[in-house]
Amino acid sequence: MARTAMINARTERELKNEVEGILQSLGMSTTEAINIFFRQVKLRRGLPFPVEIPNSKTLKVFRDSEQGKGLVECTDADDMFNRLNI
Repeated sequence: MARTAMINARTERELKNEVEGILQSLGMSTTEAINIFFRQVKLRRGLPFPVEIPNSKTLKVFRDSEQGKGLVECTDADDMFNRLNI
């Protein structure tokens, strides 16, 4: 067995619980997810996703959507594609 090292980190309780539920539905433990993340950082020699500061237009969309403004609900995928004229 490979030697292991312990990681101690603090996070918000609600965030931890929600993420653990998602990982459980994927059949994955928190430890497995952290190891995947670490392996991707090592492989890519950086974060495995872009990290950017949102511009003012993106921030407005975030705020509006959190407040339920400008959202369109579709009954199914066909309805969505029809509304998008696709």
